[in-house]
Amino acid sequence: MDTFKINFGEYLQSIINDEKLDALIPEILNSFEYLQLNRNDYFVSKGEICSHFCFIESGILQHSIEVLEEEKTTYLALKNSCTSALKSFLQKSPSRKNIKALSDCDLLVIKVDAFHHLLKNNKAFHQFYYNLIENQIFLIDDYRIDLLTLTPEERYKKLLANEPKLLQEVSLHYLASFLGISTRHMSRIRKNIK
Repeated sequence: MDTFKINFGEYLQSIINDEKLDALIPEILNSFEYLQLNRNDYFVSKGEICSHFCFIESGILQHSIEVLEEEKTTYLALKNSCTSALKSFLQKSPSRKNIKALSDCDLLVIKVDAFHHLLKNNKAFHQFYYNLIENQIFLIDDYRIDLLTLTPEERYKKLLANEPKLLQEVSLHYLASFLGISTRHMSRIRKNIK
């Protein structure tokens, strides 16, 4: 647990990027609790209210929706990142998606009341959240543009260059869904690109 908090503290520092706020980080760390999910456990299921925001110490969380009774991966949250069904978490509304553990996961989690308290009263957490959301908006924007401008092969190559571990840790059908490619086409692409 102490190692997890050390890793999370370093992650917070890297996102906040302001040494003047380092003294406020222990309060953030003390507001998070440990949660373990086993493979295939749900962090949140569609229709439920998401009760936590989390830092992933280890493992992978898959965000997915169902379209015409087929599971579609919308996001893969990896080690050393934060995630939640954010609208559900902040607005206490039913989640429109599932978040499931694709592997055993060690998480540090915070409940919504503690989250709001930190956001209002801890300048380091406020800066962390602002920077985190800004970075996510950049990633979402890039992802959407990539879907419209890159071929499936180019999207796969970009994933290979940016997230090589993902290709070893996540099964083919989840990756294919995430990239907007059929599993069959994904197999063909992988054979041609080595």
